[in-house]
Amino acid sequence: MKKLNVDHKSHAGKRVDLVIVAGEHSGDQHAAVMLKELKKIRPDIGVVAFGGRALREAGADLIVDMTKFAVVGVCEVIANAFFFSNLLEQVFLWIESHSPRAVCLVDFPGFNLKLAKMLWAKKLSQKGGGTIKVFYYISPQIWAWKANRRHQMAKFVDAMATILPFEKKCFADTPLTVHFVGHPFASPNHNLNIFYNADGPILLLPGSRKSAVAKIFPMLLKSFREILKEDLERMAIVVYPDEQILAILRKILNKKFPKLLDKVTFIADGESVEASAAIMSSGTMSLRCCLAGIPGAIVYKTHPLTFIAGKILVKIKFLGMANILLNRCVWHEFLQAQLRPKSVAKYILQCIGSEKIKRSFEAASAELRKILSAGIDVSAAQWLLLSLQ
Repeated sequence: MKKLNVDHKSHAGKRVDLVIVAGEHSGDQHAAVMLKELKKIRPDIGVVAFGGRALREAGADLIVDMTKFAVVGVCEVIANAFFFSNLLEQVFLWIESHSPRAVCLVDFPGFNLKLAKMLWAKKLSQKGGGTIKVFYYISPQIWAWKANRRHQMAKFVDAMATILPFEKKCFADTPLTVHFVGHPFASPNHNLNIFYNADGPILLLPGSRKSAVAKIFPMLLKSFREILKEDLERMAIVVYPDEQILAILRKILNKKFPKLLDKVTFIADGESVEASAAIMSSGTMSLRCCLAGIPGAIVYKTHPLTFIAGKILVKIKFLGMANILLNRCVWHEFLQAQLRPKSVAKYILQCIGSEKIKRSFEAASAELRKILSAGIDVSAAQWLLLSLQ
């Protein structure tokens, strides 16, 4: 990635109440839901974002589209270390130049925890002796790995909001104020835009990070190709988050799978989709499918060294968030060496059209929704307003 230059003079003379930093598509989308609600309560609030399209559409002035740079995996992060170091410095300097009332960091811990530490070390944050409040929305997954980060966060951050119910307890031995605000997808007002249809296409979800998409999408297409051997009329729909990812997907389909061109349709995230089953990466979009009760499989493939490092460092039984929350493998997981197209296709074909399987996934989705919405302290927007006071 090339070095990025940020205009530090942008918004000169304008009031900046809040800066939101969201480096991934999922964080951008979740923060946008929070911002929309916040704007209804405080339409006058001045919000600037280092985020993505969703935050811009929700009313933030977008300085840099951070979602374009999202990568996943140890090897991928190391390869782009210089770029992210420069980006971190640029974001810090912008905040230093404009001195907002508060900064809300959204997930993206490898970047955002460093930014919180810099604001503290340079005495800009309240915890460091300055004036800027620092909030954290969507906790890093300290329950999976690097649990000691909770002490860092208590040192550098003023308030935390979690979207998973069990995360609040993870900070019980720290002085950090933590609220469970519920998961945006489980809100009664949230439209998942995904519906079950036994005769519908196969939904393919390759994710939103460029490096991951390049590895996952060919495996999804190979699996779909195996399905077609048994179900000649079935179609596939691929959901993409932005035009950059769409270009990568089209290139892979056109160059490596030309015989599938008339069987695969691309659709932008946010548009309504009907599906009989889904083959999905382990990202945020997969949780939407699970909440919609769509039968399917979660797949994962990355650099071998990244996978080995993950197996050593990450202490969880499942990769898919739905399976983690349910503490059982409802949506079958095909990971790394187990990700064989014939095996995936066989499983998906078993799911399609089975009334019994449909009912089991519907029951699991209802259980998921209950888990994600029970015991909410306040909404995300209310938490942010309380924290700003």
